[in-house]
Amino acid sequence: MMLLGLRGTGKTVLLNEIGKIANEEGLLISKVEAPEKESLARLLYPEMRKVMRSLSTVEAARQIASRGLKGLRGFASIFKIEIAGVEVGVEAEAGLADSGDIQHDLPDLFEVIGLAAKAAGKGWILLIDEVQYLSETDLSALIVAIHEMSQKNLPILLVGAGLPQVARLAGEAKSYAERLFLYPGVGALDPASASQAVEKPIIDEGATITLEALDCIVNRTKGYPFFLQEWASIFWNNADGQEITLDDVNRSYAETLASLDGGFFRVRIDRLTKAEVQFVKTMAELGEGPYAMADIAKALGRSQSSLGPTRAKIISKGMIYSTDHGYLAFTVPLFAEFMQRHS
Repeated sequence: MMLLGLRGTGKTVLLNEIGKIANEEGLLISKVEAPEKESLARLLYPEMRKVMRSLSTVEAARQIASRGLKGLRGFASIFKIEIAGVEVGVEAEAGLADSGDIQHDLPDLFEVIGLAAKAAGKGWILLIDEVQYLSETDLSALIVAIHEMSQKNLPILLVGAGLPQVARLAGEAKSYAERLFLYPGVGALDPASASQAVEKPIIDEGATITLEALDCIVNRTKGYPFFLQEWASIFWNNADGQEITLDDVNRSYAETLASLDGGFFRVRIDRLTKAEVQFVKTMAELGEGPYAMADIAKALGRSQSSLGPTRAKIISKGMIYSTDHGYLAFTVPLFAEFMQRHS
């Protein structure tokens, strides 16, 4: 499964909840976040080692897991991963996960883990956040590994989370990815759910909120979870008495915007160069997205082809994504409004 959505919609919270459920079901759990420009080999090595060591303590799986630890030594060596604290006497097993091709070596290691887990009566669930930052080669290797585990009916699950472009990236990496994964969208809450998200915690604390106040926050945030959470937190702290009123909500709006602008929005714009800032500023000036590349180029007085490198860099930084051929949108909800406030 790949959870897809914009920033601040709760994908990471859902990953954590899935991990909690998996733990209650007795699965082995690994959770990682894919940072920019980090290899999948380095990211997964410590997690695979931890899982194999855990399985090696189960008598029925010990022999398979021990072979896996040997394979992991070769994997670490070929991908130049520093090893600390590896058991004395564990040597690499020639021919297992040591080709240097991640698309061959990762499935080999996953298979050993899967076989050991099956022998132990266990399962392994791998949770990966920010999947869009994986390179095409690494994403392809991950898809191949999971596909093979599915075909061999081995107890390994992958749940990833990332920006909306992950479905396209996965499809480009391996065409069968569209059949391999479910791609549930994680977006804004509908009005009823947004209202419940704000009102229930208030009622649980023995307070109330007026219908006008509730409607105001739901409408202005457009149901985006992080914005609901931020504004509700601030008006709760600022309110007097046991009833939250429209006045309480309105008085907290400026503080909420200042908090979002200084944190949630600012950390993203600060990662862009001047040319990239001008690009996204021009997008915002065009109003609501998605934005046609032709319109952005016209507004900047540039050709579409000359803007290609800038567009690619902003996409790689997770600031925008392609919604359709020739169209772009922000990965951060309400970002256009932020840019308009600070233009």
